[in-house]
Amino acid sequence: MSDVINEAVSALNAKMDGGFDGTAKFDIEGEGAIVIDADGARASDDDADVTLSASAETFKAILDGEENPTAAFMTGKLTVDGDMGLAMKLAGALG
Repeated sequence: MSDVINEAVSALNAKMDGGFDGTAKFDIEGEGAIVIDADGARASDDDADVTLSASAETFKAILDGEENPTAAFMTGKLTVDGDMGLAMKLAGALG
């Protein structure tokens, strides 16, 4: 597993206060995938209700608070496949 994935899992678990209602997957280009659900974040490529795809740079900027997830989506840096409502809830939790 890549260092990017390990660091992202730790950062997401620290940001997400408690579980997440649903399942979301972050697909990080060239690195792997992370699933967030009621149990927290973990490295996984399991199916999810919504999949968010971005480069490692964009994902790190979102986690660091340097990039707004909605702005990243609107500019094409972040793509969403699946439940858009769940993606918005996740963006709010990360923001």
